Amino acid sequence: MTYWGFDGRPRTGKMVINESVADQVVSVFKELYGQRFPIRRMQPVEAYKGSDDASMAADNTSGFNCRRVGTSGNWSQHAYGLAIDVNTRENPYIHPYPGGTVDPPNAKGYVRRPLDRPGVINPGDDVVRAFKKIGWGWGGSWSTSKDYQHFSQNGQ
Repeated sequence: MTYWGFDGRPRTGKMVINESVADQVVSVFKELYGQRFPIRRMQPVEAYKGSDDASMAADNTSGFNCRRVGTSGNWSQHAYGLAIDVNTRENPYIHPYPGGTVDPPNAKGYVRRPLDRPGVINPGDDVVRAFKKIGWGWGGSWSTSKDYQHFSQNGQ
């Protein structure tokens, strides 16, 4: 897909997602492109040897990753290709316990919302609305943890 880089130039990236949602996801990223929403990079997590931590640290926007949810044993929506993480540094995951640990660790300056910085997703903004149009939920609206980077078909 084509996206705007943080340098203001068009870039081309790759994203692996479930075929059943491909057209919808492409429509979202077309909309984000039209809004000139910047994306740091877009590579399959395979480029990071399947490491979610390494992909997040690189500020990578990605979809499919065959992994479980934390230590729960349940498969992540990413394992089904039905979830996308966008600009993981600008939009961190804040664990509810212990003490609000931030992932990736280099994202501590991006925890508060609203935050007016490039690539940041805020409640009700154009990015949230674009995913909502296709019926996807945003992790930034969760009540306990906050996963500002995460969008998924089932909202989890």
